Amino acid sequence: MKMFLLLILTAFMWGFTPILEKVGLTKTQPLTAVTIRSIAVCLVLLVFLFFTGRLKEVISVDTKTIAIFSISGIIAGLLGMLTYFQALKLGATSEIVPIVATYPLVTAILSVLILGEQITILRILGTILIVAGIWLVQL
Repeated sequence: MKMFLLLILTAFMWGFTPILEKVGLTKTQPLTAVTIRSIAVCLVLLVFLFFTGRLKEVISVDTKTIAIFSISGIIAGLLGMLTYFQALKLGATSEIVPIVATYPLVTAILSVLILGEQITILRILGTILIVAGIWLVQL
């Protein structure tokens, strides 16, 4: 039950933020928006880590893990957000967000190619549903 509530809360937060971002992008450029967003996130994280006594955990992470999360942050947190914000600035939120939300399709394909995960009938059906969902939203 707790997991379900957390997922509902996550969906609400992720569903609400594109509205805020669309409004914010009317008065600024995507690079500025990503910068402001990133600084705010970093500040809140540092305060949270400090008050929970977990700041030392960040310092003790091994180099390989730091590199992996740094690359991930650059790809998704910087480049992905820049392209997303640029699209959001140019188009309708109700059309852009569903297309961006197809990232599980990319993850499914890459998990097979890179991680060697198995292709199953359910994953194939899920992929078909994702593509069908994109098509339906664009009608």
